[in-house]
Formats: sequence, structure tokens, C-alpha cells
Amino acid sequence: MPASFTARFWRTLLFVTCTLLAACGDRAVNWTLYDIKGHLPDLKFSLSGAGGKTVTSDQLKGKTVLLFFGYASCPDICPTTMAQLSSVIEQLGDDARDVRIVFVSVDPHRDTPDKLQAYVDAFNRQAIGVTGTEKQVADLARRYRVAYQIEKPRPGDSAESYDVTHSRGVYIFDNKGRARLLASDTDSTEAIVKDVRQLVDITR
Repeated sequence: MPASFTARFWRTLLFVTCTLLAACGDRAVNWTLYDIKGHLPDLKFSLSGAGGKTVTSDQLKGKTVLLFFGYASCPDICPTTMAQLSSVIEQLGDDARDVRIVFVSVDPHRDTPDKLQAYVDAFNRQAIGVTGTEKQVADLARRYRVAYQIEKPRPGDSAESYDVTHSRGVYIFDNKGRARLLASDTDSTEAIVKDVRQLVDITR
């Protein structure tokens, strides 16, 4: 048998074996959160961050991303979720260096990028606050099937006084930007920590 054929044979066998092991390893993971692999598009955005900088999904390659949509003056859902995600980061220990929280504001009229970053900094100094034009925000929300609505101010109220409703859920992307998991508002901090740690481990 020619040496070149033998070398190609073993390279092919090694590639197939590694591919099968990787696939089996992924399937063998016991996820607690919703497994959305293959059901939502990869992480992709270009939005406004603090200090007049543009923040893009490309800058987050190599990081596991916890993506959440809300707004800074949200009275209940957003601070509760941000506090939970901050706790997740703390409990991840050394794995936290490979994880980032990204908070997207659906209320760009009131949430300037600097104000938004100050808001997320109060929960976690590694978190990233971003927003954009109405169209940019709407397009990104549509991409991940996030519903939100900005109500008109009530008669007599200031133009800055209005309610915002939005769907809940934290979208979790792996270090290559692929959508992998969805955490609902009923999932415990322990469940999120467990699955994020598993995701970090299998995608290293």
C-alpha cells in the first residue's frame, strides 16, 4: 500500500473520530436550560457603546455571551435579571474570564450608551451595555424573536415618562457566536451556572 495513501487514510480516520467524539460529547451534555442549538442565528450585531465607541459581535469572539434585552429604568425584570447574571459570573470562578454579559436596551430614547454602561457597571464591571437606533434595536430583537413595545406617554405626562414592555429570557451564545441555550425567568441561578460552565468546558 503506498505510503501517501496510508497517511491520507490515517488522517481521514483521525478527523472522523475527532468529529464523532465532539458530536457525542455535545449530545451527552445534560442541559437544564432550553437547548436552542440550530434554532436561532449566530450572534451578530453592531451597536453603540459607551464613550462613542461601536461594539460589535466580532469583538466578543472567544467569549461565551449572555445576551439580555431590557432598559435601564425597568422597575423589576431587568434589575432582577442583571443581579442574577452577576451572581452567575461570581459563581463561575475562573471560568468567568471567558464569559460576558451583554445588555441591549430597547429604549434608546432614554438610554444613552454612557447611561446604559453606568447601569450595567453597577451589577458587573465586565458587563457591556449597548443600544442603537430604533431600527437597529428592532432588527436585532427580531433576529432573536424578542418582543417589546414602547407605550405613548399618558396625557399630561412628560415626553420622557412612558412604559416599556419586553419579553424575558437570556440568550446564551458559545465562544464562536453560535446560539446554544435560552434561560427563562424561572430558571435558577444554579441551573444557569451549571449549563454555562458546561458550555465553556465543551467549547474550549
